[in-house]
Amino acid sequence: MDAARPMNRNLEAIAWGVFFVWWGVTELIPSMPDGIGAIGIGLIFLGLNAARSMAGQSTSSLTLTLGILALVLGGLELGESLLGLSFEVPIFAILLVVLGGLLLIREAGRRSE
Repeated sequence: MDAARPMNRNLEAIAWGVFFVWWGVTELIPSMPDGIGAIGIGLIFLGLNAARSMAGQSTSSLTLTLGILALVLGGLELGESLLGLSFEVPIFAILLVVLGGLLLIREAGRRSE
């Protein structure tokens, strides 16, 4: 178990580094279509979990959920900007509520153990 900690720290450090580089790139290139930033972040989080899984470590339900939500949000934003689709529902607000609810449910499950 102790050998897994340095590997997990390395994977997390790489993911955070890629996250900040990607964030910087999306800020430096404002002509990118809406949603590309969120899609990239989703892929970073999902890639972190894929690397953990391939290394034989347990995946993080938080970053897995964040990755999926970011992909969904990015896909919807990209669809709005490229295809001219319009969503009257505040999608980002709903995704935040879902994420918060998942975190609360997860913590409640830990407290009952």
